[in-house]
Amino acid sequence: MCGIVGFVGNHQAAPILLDGLSKLEYRGYDSAGMAVRDGDGAIEVVKAKGRLKILAEKTNGGQALAGDCGIGHTRWATHGEPSTVNAHPQYTREKRVVLVHNGIIENYQEIKESLLKKGYTFASQTDTEVAAALLDSYYADAAKRGMEPRERALDAIRNMMIRVRGSYALGILFGDQPGAIYAARKDSPLILGRCDGEYQGYMIASDVPAVLNYTRNVVYIDNQEIACLTRDEL
Repeated sequence: MCGIVGFVGNHQAAPILLDGLSKLEYRGYDSAGMAVRDGDGAIEVVKAKGRLKILAEKTNGGQALAGDCGIGHTRWATHGEPSTVNAHPQYTREKRVVLVHNGIIENYQEIKESLLKKGYTFASQTDTEVAAALLDSYYADAAKRGMEPRERALDAIRNMMIRVRGSYALGILFGDQPGAIYAARKDSPLILGRCDGEYQGYMIASDVPAVLNYTRNVVYIDNQEIACLTRDEL
């Protein structure tokens, strides 16, 4: 079982992501990674094979990744061997879409073949990178129809959920939407937490222990439901 943690709020995200992921180590994993964004800057992704402490060392306990919006992941290999390349987050095309994923997409090979015909290329062996590319494709289509960024994101996620078969919990960053995390789930656990006081913002996680240091106010996202989180609203 993979572990997902996300945070957007009034605090540096990376240390919170590392702490939250450490509370999910019981789920088992073989690699870990984080994607963090500082304001309007580029999304930075750091990944490591092996124990979470390797990721912590690579990022100086998260201090080397500045930004108050990010997603993190511990991966248990299903599609593709344990490696840095196959670790999450996965992303496409100048990081227009960056995501973490818990679950298995059963028809990813069929989707991958259709995306290859559209010119997409893939660096990993994962079904997650295929999901990122599929989202990117739908997001680009929505942009051509003149939709605003949030409408584009919701349209792309809805279309992706219709297309894919299997189970998933997703944490998603879009390159042109700083300060926002999107989440969706089907048959894989995902919770939302509202942080008050010092941390002022919102979290996503695979399980309650990951958020307990920051909030006791938890919402259970329903099956096939989509959420958008910013510092100020859910």
